[in-house]
Amino acid sequence: MTTEVTVLGGGIVGICSALSLRERGFEVTLIDRDAPGQATSYGNAGVISPWSIIPQSMPGTWKKVPGWMLDPLGPVSVPVRYLPRVATWGLQFLANGREDRVRQISAAMETLNRDCVTGFRAHLRGTGAEDLIEDSYYVHAFRDPHGAQLDTLDNRIRREAGAELDRLDAGALLELEPDLSPEFKSALIIKGQARARSPGRIGAVLAEKFQALGGTLRRETLKHITPTEDGWRYRTDAGEFTTPKLVLAMGVWSAEILKPLGVKLPLQSERGYHVTFTDPGIQLNHSVLDADCKFVASSMEDGLRVAGTAEFAGLDAPINEKRLSGLITLAKRISPNLRTEAHTTWSGQRPSFPDSLPAIGEIPGLPNLITAFGHSHYGLMQAPKTGQLVADLVAEARPNIDLSVYSPTRF
Repeated sequence: MTTEVTVLGGGIVGICSALSLRERGFEVTLIDRDAPGQATSYGNAGVISPWSIIPQSMPGTWKKVPGWMLDPLGPVSVPVRYLPRVATWGLQFLANGREDRVRQISAAMETLNRDCVTGFRAHLRGTGAEDLIEDSYYVHAFRDPHGAQLDTLDNRIRREAGAELDRLDAGALLELEPDLSPEFKSALIIKGQARARSPGRIGAVLAEKFQALGGTLRRETLKHITPTEDGWRYRTDAGEFTTPKLVLAMGVWSAEILKPLGVKLPLQSERGYHVTFTDPGIQLNHSVLDADCKFVASSMEDGLRVAGTAEFAGLDAPINEKRLSGLITLAKRISPNLRTEAHTTWSGQRPSFPDSLPAIGEIPGLPNLITAFGHSHYGLMQAPKTGQLVADLVAEARPNIDLSVYSPTRF
C-alpha cells in the first residue's frame, strides 16, 4: 500500500482530509494557492450543525425562485447573460425537490453531518484553540407569529433524524436573544450543535496541527494533472511533480481540472457574500437565521457576521457590490441597535451540484484519484467526515456506508 498522498486544495475539506490521512500514517503533502482555510472556507456563516441536512431544493422551491430573482434583496441572483449557462443545472436542481428525492438526499447529508461537532473537537484537541468551537442553538427567527412551525417537511425530517427542536413565542425569543429586533414574533430553535468563532482561524490552526504532525504544506498554484502508470503527475507554478495517490479537493475549481481528462460534471460556481460588522454594538448568543430574508447572523471573534445570498454568474464574474450593500440593508433589520458603519466584506465561490451533495470517491478509468469537492453550503459541517472517508479510500479500507450517493459519476 502506498504511503505517499498529495492533497490538492487547502480549504477546510482538504485540510481535514490531509489531517485524517496523516493520522493514519501516510506521508501527506497539502497544496493550495492560498493560505490554508482562507478562501471559500473562510467566508461561511460558522454554523456547525448535525441537523443541517435539508437540501437547497425542496417541494415548492420552483414557485419561489422567480420572485427571489426579481427581488434585488432576494437570496438568489442570476444575471440575464448567465441564464443559458445555468438553465440545465437549474432544471436538475428543481427536479431534486420532490419529497421522495429530498428524503434520499437528506439521509446522505445526515451521514456526513452526524458527527461534525465531535469531529472538529477531535481535530482541535491539543491545539490550544479548542474554544473556536462553541456550543450553540440554531435560531430560525420569523416576523410572523405563526411562521415557526414544527410540522413542516424540513423539520419533520430533522426530528426523524433525532434533532431536538422547540418553538418559541416572541417573549421567549427575546429572553434567548435580547438584541434581536422585536419585529421577530416566533422562532424555531434547533439544539445539539455548535458554531465557529472564526472559520478562517480554524483552518489555520488545523493546518498548523497538520504540519506539527509531520505533514508538508506547499503554497502553489496548480496548472494541471495527468495520470501515469503508477500514480499521477501534476504541474504547479513551482514545477512538475509525481505522486502515487492524488486527492482532489479544490472546490469549484476541481471540475475545471478534470475537464481535460474528459470528465464533465454539473458543478456550478455559486458566489456567496458576507459582511462583518466590526463594532456592531450587539451580541448574539447563538447562530440566527432570518427566516424571512434568508441570511444567517452570528457573533464571531472579529464582530457580527451576516452571510447569505447565492449568485450564479460564473467563476470569472466580478464581485457584485449590490449584493454586499443589500446584505448591509438586510442586516439592519435584525436589530435596531446594530451599528453598521465599521465593516469588512468578503466574497467567495461555493461549489454546488444540483442535488446538494458533494463528489466523494473514485472516477472509473482514473485510478489513484480520490474526489472530495462540491459541498455547496455545507462544507464546514461535512469536512471532518469527508476527511475520514478520503482516508478510508486511500487506505483501501472500504467504509461501511453506501458511497454511491456521492459518486462523481452519479449524474
